[in-house]
Amino acid sequence: MRLSHSTWLEVESYLGKSDGIIIPLGSVEQHGPIGLIGTDTLCAESIANEIGNRTGALVAPAIGYSPAGFNMAFPGTISLKNKTFLMVMEEIIDSLVCHGFRHFYFLNGHGANILPVKKLIEKYAEIYIRIKSWWEFEAVNQLRCELYAGWEGMHATPSEVAITRALFRTVSDHKLGLPEKLDEAYVKAHAGDRHSAPEDHRARFPDGRVGSHSDLGTSEHGKRFFEVACSSGRSDYLNFLDDKTSNKSHASV
Repeated sequence: MRLSHSTWLEVESYLGKSDGIIIPLGSVEQHGPIGLIGTDTLCAESIANEIGNRTGALVAPAIGYSPAGFNMAFPGTISLKNKTFLMVMEEIIDSLVCHGFRHFYFLNGHGANILPVKKLIEKYAEIYIRIKSWWEFEAVNQLRCELYAGWEGMHATPSEVAITRALFRTVSDHKLGLPEKLDEAYVKAHAGDRHSAPEDHRARFPDGRVGSHSDLGTSEHGKRFFEVACSSGRSDYLNFLDDKTSNKSHASV
């Protein structure tokens, strides 16, 4: 059930049965030579909508504008300041709390969204918030390792490209070589999209890929990732609705 496809009467009826809502989070940023600029939003929104179909949950429109400053040297990227993103998120939550929502499940597709949402978790003690990135689910991670091993990388990953190829379109007019291989220390130090200034970032990763062999992600892989993420997300969302513990326990890295 999608919020944007519903009437206010339908939402009022829904709130008589559930106070939960799924909100997809993404970005508008480059994803290498063959990745769609909307990749993060497209993946999160598609998975969230299917989780909604499987659980009967209401799904809000995706929040696609977010912090993506490190990619601003690549045309097409649109980035919000962290404080702007936080302000938008707070006003969205405040609006929905006003109507009676109390369980907010953010299905995430962009690493830089994690820290701001964790700040929201600290602020809102009276409601329940969980952020879960679709690639975090154990079954999804296992599949990423099985299919790509060390070539999943950090940005323009084959797993996310695979999902967009399965659900939207394939860009195949660019033949990609191997990207720079990242060591474990680099990945750990830059997790959550903690990258350098835009010009420095493009100089280091000139085609936009960050250790990711994007072209390994096929549409068949994408169908598998989508199914595993939706199945895992269904279980996680239902567990979240039943969880009455502190907001702080819902933050995921």
